[in-house]
Amino acid sequence: MWTEPLEFGKLTWPEVARAASEGRVPIVPIGTLEDHGYHLPIDTDVTLVEAVCRGAAERLPAQTVLLPPIVHGYSPHHMDFPGTVSIRWDTFCRYCTDVALSLVRHGFGRVLMVNGHGSNQNLVETAARLAMVEEPESLVAASFYLVSERSAAVIEDVRDSGRGGMAHACELETSLYLHLHPEAVDMSQAVDERGYAETEHAWMDWSDGPLKIMPWWSSFSESGVQGDASKATAAKGQALFTAATEEIAAFVTELLSLPKPERKDRH
Repeated sequence: MWTEPLEFGKLTWPEVARAASEGRVPIVPIGTLEDHGYHLPIDTDVTLVEAVCRGAAERLPAQTVLLPPIVHGYSPHHMDFPGTVSIRWDTFCRYCTDVALSLVRHGFGRVLMVNGHGSNQNLVETAARLAMVEEPESLVAASFYLVSERSAAVIEDVRDSGRGGMAHACELETSLYLHLHPEAVDMSQAVDERGYAETEHAWMDWSDGPLKIMPWWSSFSESGVQGDASKATAAKGQALFTAATEEIAAFVTELLSLPKPERKDRH
């Protein structure tokens, strides 16, 4: 009998082979360790994305297998804040690619990599593409969480801050952490700090502006926060967490519905 959700690291190698033969989708949470203000632990990105992925796996226990999180990510612009661990972009990208390739080569034809740290995103997407180039009949997908239209509606429904209030260690992330682990959040230290210079096309929020600019974090944030952490509540976090787990479960379902690609060399 399986114990649900199925945890990749707890399986024996024959059980891994069985999980692959059942057509399950491995879910790979990816985060980083970095400053998250005076009020949140540095493991915020890892803790939130792992919990969201676990929640999605619990929604689809027969279709998924949950991997341990990739803890360290790409955060060089946060290195002025003690606690940040940053992996070089090419090392991190290749690492994620190798994780995906390992899963594909063990028989998992569809893999979902779920990132929870903004500066990882392009690199995780590149890793997924590279894995599919090396294994053309696989489907390796990359996503963030709380990014679908349905999730955006939930965000707009619960938020009390304006644009810029949900960016980093903010109303959104703090609310999620309050829902998951309230004992680890010191709301007496939560601040509203929005030092990122906004222009017509550049801003930082859960959905950033189209013009991407990322200076050293310390150049615009004293506390490490970008957003309004003071408006966070556990009730908001519960609504956001439900939306996030539903969204990632929907991504898994869509991956399972897609046919595997068939490469055709046109030379």
